[in-house]
Amino acid sequence: MNLIQKHFSPDFTSEAFDTATEIVKKLRSAGFTAYIVGGAVRDMYCGKTPKDFDITTSAVPEEIMTLFEKTIPLGASFGVVTVVCNNMNFEVATYREERDYMDGRRPETLRYSKTPQEDVSRRDFTINALLYDPEEQCILDYIGGMEDLKRGVIRTIGPARQRFSEDYLRMLRAVRFTVRFGFELEYDTAQAIRELAEKLSLLSVERIREELSSMLCGVTPDRSLRLLSELGILKVILPEVEAYRGVEQPPKYHPEGDVFEHTMLMLTHIAVPSPAIAWAVLLHDVGKPATQRFAEDGTPHFYGHEDLGADLTEQIMRRLKFSSTMIQSVTLAVRNHMRFAAVQRMRPNKWRKMIADPNFPLELELHRLDCIGCHGFLDNYIWLLDKITELKNANMTELPQPLLNGNDLLKLGLRPGPLMGRWLNQIRDLQLDGKISGKQQALDLICEWIAKKKIDTTGKD
Repeated sequence: MNLIQKHFSPDFTSEAFDTATEIVKKLRSAGFTAYIVGGAVRDMYCGKTPKDFDITTSAVPEEIMTLFEKTIPLGASFGVVTVVCNNMNFEVATYREERDYMDGRRPETLRYSKTPQEDVSRRDFTINALLYDPEEQCILDYIGGMEDLKRGVIRTIGPARQRFSEDYLRMLRAVRFTVRFGFELEYDTAQAIRELAEKLSLLSVERIREELSSMLCGVTPDRSLRLLSELGILKVILPEVEAYRGVEQPPKYHPEGDVFEHTMLMLTHIAVPSPAIAWAVLLHDVGKPATQRFAEDGTPHFYGHEDLGADLTEQIMRRLKFSSTMIQSVTLAVRNHMRFAAVQRMRPNKWRKMIADPNFPLELELHRLDCIGCHGFLDNYIWLLDKITELKNANMTELPQPLLNGNDLLKLGLRPGPLMGRWLNQIRDLQLDGKISGKQQALDLICEWIAKKKIDTTGKD
């Protein structure tokens, strides 16, 4: 394709852009060619202010490192050097070709090229291969990226099958970009993904996890999941979620449809996206396909799905190598998500413990989304908000210290064992229910229980 140049002057102020321009000018003053490249140019053309600016140049890593005072050479073997300027990091990459991809991830051969046209031709999608000349204030487009931005199309540079075979992760990136910009996948690009989707099993789980988390925390996570399913990707990377399709639910409580539709609806209502709530939503009903049973009248039920779901959630998140903290938090939210149905019948000790739990904010938000994603009744959610307000007004948001501990019971002559633990828990519950408030009351009650059970506290057998 012939070069298309478009005069373009950014209408924003950005220290990062000004610094990137300085780097380009310094490279050029040393006799090299250089441009701003990639996502930053795409975003500028779309009227957005980029956060990061990458630079491509004819200078090789050694020349880049000589030219700039502070550099980080971690990617130098791949032709990339990080230049640190004005306390900001900029990736400066040498024009290059990458060939002979053997594992769907890394090129076996890297050759420096002489022109920016050769460099952008190796990139993934047309919209990510635009160049910007900050001195001439113009965009250089060798591959039709500006036209695809106007049309709202995600298209690979060159044959889609070849581009995806070079790096299978590009298939996930195609989905993410399509949804992020509200675009459509070009036909051949979509077909190549359908043909190669199974190859995603060869990628590292960390790369898959990060792409999935980015989608789930994006603007329309439900569209991402639907597109992943439509392209045959979901059944490869998250077969447990693909299994939601067709799992019927009781229409009385779930007029929205099957488990997949319920989960998609929940994703659309996430107010403040985070990986924790996004994954909790995605996996909260993962136990339903295996626990689905039907009553005599044909009504489906899912007894125990929360416990099986918690076990499956832990397995999935360990498979994707999430942190232990994230696994514990999301798994607990999945295990506890059904207890909210009985919250108004709980004794104060139980709901106070529940509210004081560090994981409660995540679990409460999951409950809100669960209700919105089906019947829409928020009675229990509102009831809990009222209780939280009451506790705050009474300065009782934190649980009080227990009235008794094991040493107190040992002093009364009780021996260590299950009974001691049960009695300590009962005293704690009575305290949180407001039925006892002092240590002596608690000790007197324990003495009564000892007398009723005729427990020998003399130490004799």
